[in-house]
Amino acid sequence: MTAPRRPDAAHPLPDARDDIERARHVPQTPQTLSPTHRLAFADPDFLARQDMRPVRLQLELLKAEVTLAEAGINSTVVMFGGARIPAPKDAAGAHPGLAALSPYYDAARAFSRGVTERSIAAGGTDNVIVTGGGPGVMEAGNLGAADANGVSIGLNIVLPHEQAPNLHVTPALSFNFHYFAVRKMHFLMRANAITVFPGGFGTLDELFEALTLIQTGRMARVPILLFGTEFWQRIVNWDALADSGTIYREDLGLFRFVDTADAALAALDEGGVFG
Repeated sequence: MTAPRRPDAAHPLPDARDDIERARHVPQTPQTLSPTHRLAFADPDFLARQDMRPVRLQLELLKAEVTLAEAGINSTVVMFGGARIPAPKDAAGAHPGLAALSPYYDAARAFSRGVTERSIAAGGTDNVIVTGGGPGVMEAGNLGAADANGVSIGLNIVLPHEQAPNLHVTPALSFNFHYFAVRKMHFLMRANAITVFPGGFGTLDELFEALTLIQTGRMARVPILLFGTEFWQRIVNWDALADSGTIYREDLGLFRFVDTADAALAALDEGGVFG
């Protein structure tokens, strides 16, 4: 006979997991089969109700927060970028514009490897690579960390497509989100630096949210590196924003352009990210 789990000394009440197990073995009667009889915290139908959204938001925030804290991860280097950007070996069949951006896959992989090597040398708990966990630039980021025999985080989200995590995310640090807002909080909560590779609406959203938080003083300033000078200067008319007065000229100093992994690593070295 298996001994019951001994309650924690500080929490002598029954363990919730024990009660879930006990509830599975109660006699099946009309009462116990009723949905109302399920334990509230073990009832997915109840938790999925619209009026339970505040609880789901809290759970999504806490699950990743608790797990990352237990893993000892103190800080991260964030990698944003397009899910559609192919590896150079796959560029031949891609959209011509995406094929032209494929060198950034290798740049992302090399950058991530360099960051992870520095992280491991310092103990492996700071400047851990975090990506959105999907394909494209995200895959390259997680792959680069694996190249260095390090861990990396993937913050995936349920989408109609592109939702499966890439195979290079550290399995124990692979998370799945329902709420974009909570996912974006986790990208920034531990960020020591943010790198942004070419991408589409999602990448632009992530970039401008980070810039807005820093510009308005709602987030401490961290280095923001935009990979691909030509891409970013063509996609966004930064000077026009300043010339129109909708941002201050000094706001353009919140980020800088880089074109290679080595240049990005040097910029983070210069900014004191690696200590």
